[in-house]
Amino acid sequence: MQEQPPSPSGAFGRRAVLGGAAVVAIAAGVGVGTAVNRAQAQDSGECGQPPDLLPPTDAYAPDLGPNTIVFDESTPDSEIQSAVDAIADEMRTDQFGIGRHAVLFKPGTYAADIDLRFYTQIAGLGLLPGDVVVNGHVRVEADWLGQGDNPDYKGNATQNFWRSVENLRIQNPDGQIARWAVSQAAPFRRVDLQTLEMQLWDGFEGWASGGYIADSRISGRVVSGSQQQFFTRNTSLDGGWAGSVWNMVFVGVDGAPAHHFPDPSHTVVDTAPVIREKPFLYITGEGEYRVFKPAVRHNASGTTWEGGAPEGASISLSEFYVVVPGTDAATANRALAEGRHLLFTPGVYEFDQTLNVSAPGTIVLGLGLATIVPTAGQTAIAVADVDGVVLAGLLIDAGANESATLVQVGPPGSSTDHGADPTSLHDLFARIGGAHPGKAAVSLEINSRNVIADHLWLWRGDHGEGIGWTVNTAAHGLVVHGDDVTLYGLFAEHYQEHQVIWAGERGRTYFFQNELPYDPPDQATWREAPALGWAAYKVDDGVAEHALWGGGGYSFFNVDPSVVCDRVFEAPERDGVRFTSIVAVSLGGVGTIRRVVNETGDQVDESSFTSYVVTYP
Repeated sequence: MQEQPPSPSGAFGRRAVLGGAAVVAIAAGVGVGTAVNRAQAQDSGECGQPPDLLPPTDAYAPDLGPNTIVFDESTPDSEIQSAVDAIADEMRTDQFGIGRHAVLFKPGTYAADIDLRFYTQIAGLGLLPGDVVVNGHVRVEADWLGQGDNPDYKGNATQNFWRSVENLRIQNPDGQIARWAVSQAAPFRRVDLQTLEMQLWDGFEGWASGGYIADSRISGRVVSGSQQQFFTRNTSLDGGWAGSVWNMVFVGVDGAPAHHFPDPSHTVVDTAPVIREKPFLYITGEGEYRVFKPAVRHNASGTTWEGGAPEGASISLSEFYVVVPGTDAATANRALAEGRHLLFTPGVYEFDQTLNVSAPGTIVLGLGLATIVPTAGQTAIAVADVDGVVLAGLLIDAGANESATLVQVGPPGSSTDHGADPTSLHDLFARIGGAHPGKAAVSLEINSRNVIADHLWLWRGDHGEGIGWTVNTAAHGLVVHGDDVTLYGLFAEHYQEHQVIWAGERGRTYFFQNELPYDPPDQATWREAPALGWAAYKVDDGVAEHALWGGGGYSFFNVDPSVVCDRVFEAPERDGVRFTSIVAVSLGGVGTIRRVVNETGDQVDESSFTSYVVTYP
């Protein structure tokens, strides 16, 4: 472990030790965590608190920004319903707007029917999901987007992006089902869902394409319906699972169906080899806001919370700087330099500087799909090669000035072993185009070792504003140079060259979903000669060990349907590089993919839409 450099914020650090993480963490029987270590490393100075420090956060009455609503049990149900209805009305179809919302519930029992729409987070403020009970629904409907040749049918869920529910119990009324008709960037986390049945599409004929469930318990049967692919991790499926299309992937899931691929296409891995759950905001019985950073688990199955209080570190919000709309990048960087964590409240932040995360154990946590736009063509977030950093709940939206990289974890050449306290990324989303013109060569570059990535959607936009082959340019979604990197739930789409390049050793990916770019203007423009096209998932020729479970790549070359892609997966042919349960699909027969992996697998095209490979080699 690297020695931590001192920080100038001495008085802040002493307050944190005396009244912050250590006392509550020990009392709760959980690990003390990095916040205390960071605080103890602060330089106390000669004359008390230096005058130029940013003001401390009041952990009992924090400013959570203008776009956060906090309810408690004294709030009338009618007032809660009116507020969530107003947000739903505003955000119902606002796919690329600037509205951002977080609706938080203090511990208690509530009655509400929450129609969850774009850029909205619903979350409980308890230490356990059962501390906040919603009698009613938190639902995602497919009722606004048409599909196919029938413009009157609005059951399409393939653009139900950018929303989340976390850390509460939902109790559906007797005999009613839960609707969760989503696609990418819509996490369902740490939820105790009591329901007859959970449906992952509109329940009729609507399309749906991807989703993510983690650290949850679902009492009723989950029916996937038209979901093309879906990822579920460390969850209890008390009522079982029904359905599959191309790939349903389960890792560490109690009650998962038996492994079978294909037809039904159920890819099942018994445990998650190394995982940390996403940190979350909660409030104590004394009214103090804290952030809980879960401990790393190894060979984990099931949830973190069904057996009682989870293991991890409880960190007072006084140790965070709360970023609100109007905060500039210089202020956020100043807070980081003082040894503070960052809590981004809902908003769109146009930053002209890279956020430099250099202290071990730093948490950068976003509420309500908080969005960072790098306006000067810079890297939006750069993480040093240190232990235990967490980036979570953020959307990075490329600016018009091209960035070489949107998020960089460790500088090039990083080599420190972080196995004892890895950096982790959770619900980290990148976007190039859609809301506005944007350019970025690489969305996420991982150079550090032992990084855990837990739910990524890296998206070069295929619709919206600022879309076009020479407009929203982006070569790669993910580039990995670090060794021993583990990814759960990797969605990467529409990049113009390899969607993923993996050059680190002993990498592991559990679930990969990809659509190749829709818009290559012709074959001559889109190819890595001598190959036709670009493989979506490229394992570098020098890699000796790599593994992927549950992956798929799809073509829809609607600008020039004659375009051909030679293969979805490309990798060195050696025993240490292995793929399990992979598929290639030609969506509607628009475009051709010759093989699934290297020279293995059948061609997909207008006459044969789907090709499966059970294992390779």
